[in-house]
Amino acid sequence: MTDINCLRKEHDLIDIFCTLAEIPSPSGKEDKVADKIVEILTTNGVNAYKDAFGNVMAYIEPTDSTKKPLLLSAHMDVVGDSSPVNIKISEDGKFIETDKTRTLGSDDKTGDAAAIKLALEVAKSNIKHGGLELVFTKDEEQTMTGINNVEFNKINSEYVLVLDADKMGQVQISGASYTNGTLIVNAVKGGHSGIDIGDKTRLNAVKLIAELINEIPQGEYKRDDYGTVTSINIGSVIGGGVEAVIQRISQEGIKAESYIDYVADNSMTNIINTKAVAKYSIRSSEEANENQLIEDIKAIVEKFNKKYDGLAKAEFIAKSKMKAFEKSGDETIQKIGLEAGKKVGIEVEVSSFHAGAETHIYAHKTNKDGKVFKPYLIGLADIYNMHSSDEKVDYASYLKGYEFLKELFLIFNA
Repeated sequence: MTDINCLRKEHDLIDIFCTLAEIPSPSGKEDKVADKIVEILTTNGVNAYKDAFGNVMAYIEPTDSTKKPLLLSAHMDVVGDSSPVNIKISEDGKFIETDKTRTLGSDDKTGDAAAIKLALEVAKSNIKHGGLELVFTKDEEQTMTGINNVEFNKINSEYVLVLDADKMGQVQISGASYTNGTLIVNAVKGGHSGIDIGDKTRLNAVKLIAELINEIPQGEYKRDDYGTVTSINIGSVIGGGVEAVIQRISQEGIKAESYIDYVADNSMTNIINTKAVAKYSIRSSEEANENQLIEDIKAIVEKFNKKYDGLAKAEFIAKSKMKAFEKSGDETIQKIGLEAGKKVGIEVEVSSFHAGAETHIYAHKTNKDGKVFKPYLIGLADIYNMHSSDEKVDYASYLKGYEFLKELFLIFNA
């Protein structure tokens, strides 16, 4: 079995990664790792500093003014706490992992270390380039306050490589929005489930919302050659005689093995329910298609309201939490990515991803010259069991992923 110290001595990239990973940096507590990044860069001749928010910014001046600058971005926080990070090599000798007591933090310290390693190489080389910029952000895993407080007006680059995908060779060109959907049904009259059950004007809101849920799409709504474009998922349904039992749990501190079962077993069944709510998530990498889905849902609700006019009313409220990172018409990076993959001998996957990342923020911001950023999510290593104590990185894939990143930079500046 390979020893982690031997691996660190053999590969600078692994050493930088382990140095950063050994510093616990849960969201909001990134200062120590930020200081270490600044230290590594500045002692090697790269201009780096912490901004007013605590993000790290770095820049290498261009050596050829005819070429364009490139920005590498990664986040410094990890899912985990402030407990020690004890790094080792797996029994089979293939993975970097921890002693299983906590997360490794490969998301996103693989990205941090690769960006640093490339910057150090570029700074000491004779490569003709248009400038290399680095951004290391705080708080990506929780509320993305770091990326939202980046000094975008100090960035020269238009193209951004966000080094945060979890599979080596990924070039992801678009990402889904996140919209919170709330479906509400209110019945006009409730009543007793025995005495009033024969009254046709007393409709049960839980029964009615089930009718609407059956009509509203679930799952994949649109797909293209790059994967799922738009989807909708129902997250929860709540209604009926549950308020009293939920209040009891809160007031009495009741503990239950399954709160769903406890609420169901103790809810009231002798009332004709007047309110029910369902929560949805909507994701889409195309804003127009997301809007179409929402309009389709509202049309279903409008039809429902006409059917039950005077007896019940439904509404659907959509609230955007994160705008989509839409595919750019500029294919520069995906073409370079495919070429770089061939040169280093890996298969590059150009795709869309159906989740959120810092790419989404860049896609709606402008640089120093007022140009909208063109971000891409790049994968540099095969990461498994992310955000768990079983998290591990295939270090052979990471070394190859770094070759891929370096080749991307060289071809970009060719």
